[in-house]
Amino acid sequence: MSEPDHDGTAVAAGRPVRIGVQIQPQHADYDVIRRAVGAAEAAGVDVVFNWDHFFPLYGEPDGKHFECWTMLGAWAEQTERVEIGALVTCASYRNPELLADMARTVDHISGGRLILGIGAGWFERDYDAYGYEFGTAGSRLGDLADDLVRIEARWSQLNPAPTRRIPVLVGGGGEKKTLRITARHADIWHGFGDPDVIGHKHRVLDEWCGAEEREPSAIERSAGVEGEPEETAERLLALGTRLFTLGVGGPDYDLAQVRRWVVWRDRVNERTQELAGT
Repeated sequence: MSEPDHDGTAVAAGRPVRIGVQIQPQHADYDVIRRAVGAAEAAGVDVVFNWDHFFPLYGEPDGKHFECWTMLGAWAEQTERVEIGALVTCASYRNPELLADMARTVDHISGGRLILGIGAGWFERDYDAYGYEFGTAGSRLGDLADDLVRIEARWSQLNPAPTRRIPVLVGGGGEKKTLRITARHADIWHGFGDPDVIGHKHRVLDEWCGAEEREPSAIERSAGVEGEPEETAERLLALGTRLFTLGVGGPDYDLAQVRRWVVWRDRVNERTQELAGT
């Protein structure tokens, strides 16, 4: 696949920088998780995510862990301003019509603040322990593509309808299938990697947008980040990334680094506004 020139300017035009935090639902009692969500909202983040697994991904493999969507319903009641969602829901774990209804319900509970983050799934232990067919990466991606069509169709049939067009975030960097699914269905793409990797994925996604007759600027670019903003933030910003998400794990959920990214976000958005006014 060829790589068109792209510096991120068109993709990011008009989009403010946002900061997300993934409160990983592992190794902590729920009251600790709840306090971390409240602290993240108070710190000024824009989006609070969890993840959709049944066992910890890091640390003690049989440590404490909680289910994703039940938690999102609680977060919808607890929070007032932040958007919420899973980074990401595994499409394999729920019938797509049921998932559409669950998402619509959390959308209403939250007053229109849900992001439907979704992906094809990869953690084989989840599948084995809960009785889902693991299949292959190709079969799971095929199911994801079909499921998104069914989810969108179900949203159009539900009464009451969602409060808004629920944003769909697709996570994953596969260039032949995942990014094409993203170009066809997503409002947000989320990926991982250093700026060189992210820049390459953006170019591939742009090309798939052309094939699917969508404007690349219709898809917000999101990236998982680590470390301090001085290390990679400006390079990712120049590539068109506008949603920067940090993962925070239990049992302590230290948000000090997240707060520094919020300070950087405010500085960048203020700079952008000043330039727009000149």
